[in-house]
Amino acid sequence: MSKLDFTRLREALAYDPKTGVFTWRIRAAKNTHIGEIAGCPRPKMGYIRISLDGGIYYAHRLAWGYVYGVWPAGQIDHINGVRTDNRICNLRDVTSSVNNHNSTRKAANRAGYTGVRMTPKGRYVATICRRHIGVFDTPDQAHAAYLAAKRAHLPK
Repeated sequence: MSKLDFTRLREALAYDPKTGVFTWRIRAAKNTHIGEIAGCPRPKMGYIRISLDGGIYYAHRLAWGYVYGVWPAGQIDHINGVRTDNRICNLRDVTSSVNNHNSTRKAANRAGYTGVRMTPKGRYVATICRRHIGVFDTPDQAHAAYLAAKRAHLPK
């Protein structure tokens, strides 16, 4: 990220913190036009990428730098989980560990809740950060235990 400085960022792009959208202030390439929305979603991942001066940058990281004048120290977490929602109120600079807690339930999860898995005997195990919380009769009980442990474990 060090290739791009904030002066060049603000010269090339305009950022609306209320919508999270970047627009071009310059004609950076043949296929860009002043006032046009900058960037496109990365295939399979969904994060918006913007190409500028030979580099490819994620819009959420650019938004952080644009508003705060520093590059994020850690990862940028989309609080609501929507990877294209780059409004500054939806972004936070967090550690990798904290960011991983904002992930969604995996498709193969038969229990239906993040942090909960079903045992072969039909009971439900709750875990957080590879730490065993307990075994429960229902997925709702296991999920409640997971959420309580998550609140106790994570910083606000």
